[in-house]
Amino acid sequence: MIPKVFKEVIDLGDGREISIETGKLAKQAHGSVVVQSGKCMLLCTVVSNYKQSDVDFLPLTVDYREKFAAAGRYPGGFFKREARPSDGEVLTMRLVDRVLRPLFPKDYHAETQVMIQLMSHDENVMPDAMAGLAASAAIQLSDFPFECAISEVRVGRLNGEFIINPSFAQLAECDIDMVIGASADSVMMVEGEMDEISEEEMTEAIKFAHEAIKVQCAAQLRLAEAFGKKEVREYEPEREDEDLAKKIYDMAYDKVYAVAKAGSAKHERSAAFSEIKEEIKASFSEEEQADFGGLISKYYYKAEKTAVRDLTLNEGLRLDGRKTTDIRPIWCEVDYLPSTHGSAIFTRGETQALATVTLGTSRDANQIDMPSQEGEERFYLHYNFPPFSTGEARPIRGTSRREVGHGNLAQRALKGMVPADCPYTVRVVSEVLESNGSSSMATVCSGTMALMDAGVQLKKPVSGIAMGLITDIETGKYAVLSDILGDEDHLGDMDFKVTGTADGITACQMDIKVKGLSYEILVNALKQARDGRLHILTKLTDTISTPNADVKAHAPKMVTRVIPNEFIGALIGPGGKVIQELQKETGTTIVINEDPVTEEGIVEILGTDQNGINAVLAKIDSLMFKPEVGSVYEVKVIKMLDFGAVVEYLDAPGNEVLLHVSELAWERTENVSDVVNMGDVFDVKYFGLDPRTRKEKVSRKALLPKPEGFKERPPRDDKRRDDRRGNDRNRDRKPRRD
Repeated sequence: MIPKVFKEVIDLGDGREISIETGKLAKQAHGSVVVQSGKCMLLCTVVSNYKQSDVDFLPLTVDYREKFAAAGRYPGGFFKREARPSDGEVLTMRLVDRVLRPLFPKDYHAETQVMIQLMSHDENVMPDAMAGLAASAAIQLSDFPFECAISEVRVGRLNGEFIINPSFAQLAECDIDMVIGASADSVMMVEGEMDEISEEEMTEAIKFAHEAIKVQCAAQLRLAEAFGKKEVREYEPEREDEDLAKKIYDMAYDKVYAVAKAGSAKHERSAAFSEIKEEIKASFSEEEQADFGGLISKYYYKAEKTAVRDLTLNEGLRLDGRKTTDIRPIWCEVDYLPSTHGSAIFTRGETQALATVTLGTSRDANQIDMPSQEGEERFYLHYNFPPFSTGEARPIRGTSRREVGHGNLAQRALKGMVPADCPYTVRVVSEVLESNGSSSMATVCSGTMALMDAGVQLKKPVSGIAMGLITDIETGKYAVLSDILGDEDHLGDMDFKVTGTADGITACQMDIKVKGLSYEILVNALKQARDGRLHILTKLTDTISTPNADVKAHAPKMVTRVIPNEFIGALIGPGGKVIQELQKETGTTIVINEDPVTEEGIVEILGTDQNGINAVLAKIDSLMFKPEVGSVYEVKVIKMLDFGAVVEYLDAPGNEVLLHVSELAWERTENVSDVVNMGDVFDVKYFGLDPRTRKEKVSRKALLPKPEGFKERPPRDDKRRDDRRGNDRNRDRKPRRD
């Protein structure tokens, strides 16, 4: 029996639709939907345990996977099955998680899992843009305690016009690529890359996306109403004690305020706060501490947050003594590592990043193999955040989702400034050595300098800054904080990172924690961020003003040569023999790709020794050498034969031609050695293909003066030649005897 299906359709306004369907699949999940646009279908299921976990946070897992079968493809690898998530899948998980997590109650600690799967792929639909919609729609059908419906959309700008959820092809032509997450009332998350746009243009894109999100939120509510809205489940809330909270607040507030106002360094301040906390705990008996459990710590941190926020709102001061617009001291250095192709250190306050650049061929490109996307990246950035950067000792268990996300943000910030004609594959690696405030923005800054140090001809340098926001809804006060500390990240109402050149924004990432943030405040925050970015940019350009003209002496030089398709085989040789020997002889790396349009061969030659590169170029020139009829060429005798000499063009070593004995001299030549010998060098004239022999003809005698009284032999009579060959011999043939 086919179950009853409930469906809502969202009109995107340009002939495209998104449908949300429930009731057919995965009915044992606490909520499940199928979201479809074109042929693209996502299945989202949500489940949350009814028993609270013994932790003081929400153990939420957002999992997004793309099934290769959805695109009619096999997974790569020996086992032919999907394994660990790709970076693209991880980035989609982060986009969804960042919007969902704040909407669960702070005291809801049940294990919760959101699983989103790409079940059918459409090359004209980008599935990650619908993942947030699918997650929220499934939660609306559940009994989870969840504040309100949300959705996410991608907004692009094509030929000056905004478009919701553009296709891959459209996005390639857009100058804005942003994903916005929001409820019907408030924008909550922004992430994307741009082509040096202004703050006002970015705000307009967010507004446009928010209008589309409002429509999608309304569709979810209609679907939940039709399906039958469930009663929100009851769960055991965290214990609260108002009297205890007030007591701890009164004990901590003034002391914390005084420490915060002193403007101390991270470790000194942290030690002072810990001392206040321990004094408060010590004021309670062991029985009281056991009875109150973690409430003492919880209420202390609440008081600490309030005191620090009040200091900034009331006096415009911050934890390290700065004013709201101040940037921490910065020092930079380039060419720090002697063996890398490029390196730079960027230090801002207590945050430090060391970036390296490695140059390679197309063979070193980062391969992207996802059901929804295939291709390669010729520029990519990897970000590493070791525990010692924050003074911690903990095990390293592979690349974290945070490292993937921060690295992707820095990559998007820089990639638009790498020129399209850069011949190299470029890998940037950022090692975060100290962290107290945005290390991803430090990565952007160190990456910019390292690229210029490596001789990559960046169009413009890029800088980045992390900003914060503290608001008081009751009084209307707010403070925008430039270059936030780690502590300010946690206590603020908005954390946003903005990167750009002197002419505009190239990437951004925002998490907005306060409801109903006005666009006026957002624009003011972005403009303050611009001032900070330009200040930091000046520090970068004071260290290295322009990209180095050449790559370093020990770095590989790259030369690209285009050759006709018919010469590719000759350069490779049988079984790769020619190219392998050439690489060994010249100390170079040679990569040959075929242009998919022209079918020409694109030869990349990478080597540290220019002489080796020149030798490869000479070999290519030799293979492509085509003598012109009537031209004179210098040749060398490389082989002696009875009927002539084999000569090699000196301008194109390896190109040989037979100099026939009859073309050696005007006089009759009995022995080839009477005229030339091995190793002799002389000029010959090229006549093209001989119509009689269909072989290339060169002549030495054509360049020599004709001897006085010399008589040329008359040309052969073709009829007499045919007679001699016996073409008419059957004419006088006698009958055969039996």
